[in-house]
Order: sequence, then C-alpha cells, then structure tokens
Amino acid sequence: MTEDTENEIEVINSIYGDSTLKSVADVAPESYLLAIPQKDVTLRLSIPSQYPNVGLQISAVDSVGSATRKGYGTRVLEIAREIVQENFTPGQVCIFDLLQDLEQRLDRESTTDDAEDTEPPQGEVSTEIDAPVETTIPPQWILSTTVTEKKSVFIARACAIQSTSEAQAAITHLLSTDKRASKATHNIHAYRIRTLVDGHDVIYQDCDDDGEDAAGGRLLKLLQIMDVWNVLVVVSRWYGGVKLGPARFGIINAVARDAIVAAGFVKDSQARR
Repeated sequence: MTEDTENEIEVINSIYGDSTLKSVADVAPESYLLAIPQKDVTLRLSIPSQYPNVGLQISAVDSVGSATRKGYGTRVLEIAREIVQENFTPGQVCIFDLLQDLEQRLDRESTTDDAEDTEPPQGEVSTEIDAPVETTIPPQWILSTTVTEKKSVFIARACAIQSTSEAQAAITHLLSTDKRASKATHNIHAYRIRTLVDGHDVIYQDCDDDGEDAAGGRLLKLLQIMDVWNVLVVVSRWYGGVKLGPARFGIINAVARDAIVAAGFVKDSQARR
C-alpha cells in the first residue's frame, strides 16, 4: 500500500467515521468495504498495492439496508463505477471524490423519485389545504477539486449571492445539510457584493477565519485580486494532524480559485493566469 493510499483511508475515516473504508484482506487480498454515508449500502472495492498509479475496481455490492427499494444497490454500484471511470487519473487518489460525487448523484435521484412518487393520480382532486411552501432556493454550490496535503483535506465551493442575508443563509444551509462540511475543522469564507441603492453603487464585503488565523482575510484578498462580485466562497479544511505552516494559505486560495473559475465568475483572461 502506498503512502497516498494510507493517507486517503485515514482522511476518509476521520471525516465519515472509523469503519467507512476498512480492509477485509482476510476475505480476499486487496479487498476493502466502503460504506456509503447515510445511504445504507456498502460496496466492495479492490484497491491494488500500486494505487493510485493504477485504478481501483468496484467489484460488487456487499450489503444494502432492508428498507431500501428493490434494485437500489445495483443502481449505486452502476453510478459508482461510472464516477470512477469518468474521473480517475493515474497518480491521483479518487475514493474521497467518489464518495462526494456519489452522495450528490444519489441525492439528486432520490429527489426526482420522491417527486414522482408523490404525484397525484390523473383525475383525482385533493381537497386538503396545501401547507406553506418554502420559497428559499438552496444555494447552487460549485465545488473545486479536492486537495490532500499531509493528511489535511481541502475543498472549496462557490455560489452566487445578491445580499449579505443570502450569504449568511447559504452558509447556514451548508452547515445544516452537509454532514461532511459541518464536521470540517475550519469553514473559512469570504464574499463580495456590489449592488445599486438609490442609483448608487454600494459594496459589501466580509470574511471569517473560523479558527484558521488570517485565512479569511487572505481569501477576501483573492476575491479582490480576481475582481469577482456577488460571490460567496467557502473553503473547508479537515485537519490531518500535521501542521502545514504558511503552505496552508496557498492551498486554501488555490482551491478557492478553482471553485470560482469553475463557477464562471471570472473572465477567461483571468482564468488563464
């Protein structure tokens, strides 16, 4: 097993729980069980000793919960294999990204299925009074690539905002709905907003270190340098037990920039810099 693989396993288990990714080499060499968080399904992986220089294999569904619908495990296996096939790059670990992408895709499918299941039959009229509908639109986050450095994991996300209240609502929504983000050691954020009030430009900008000293100010400085507006960026860091020193600021800004560019907030000429 390579050091990169050891680090990735340790990071995944520190974020999601000790038994999320565990070896079952006593059953089969290079065999692991990957429990998908909050999805009640466990996949069996084959992680070669040369990984990540060579790809891993998702061999089978090991178990599914009794309450899951018929065919759920097969569908999870299909999606997981698609994600690995689409995203694996030799030399780069990918299991953490697999978990993240798989969770998002399963959530989207679950939302679609729920909408179809609750659709009333044709010709049937409901006499019940509808409950109040939540009008707040969840933030549309665009994520950066994941960076792992000495067991610390960094990921950034960016979304469009139009007011300081939207910024705060987006952060609150993230931390209340994303279990992984809520467990991060630090969730550093910064935003810049430009709007018209009585015909005049009004600018709002702010940042927060969330315990990562000076990181928020540096993140805000990046937004200023990139000249982006009406954007909120949150960088999550899961501390791996090894201090990175000033290098951590470079990683924080790098993943933040990645998310900003991916979200389309920056002009092409700036994106190439």
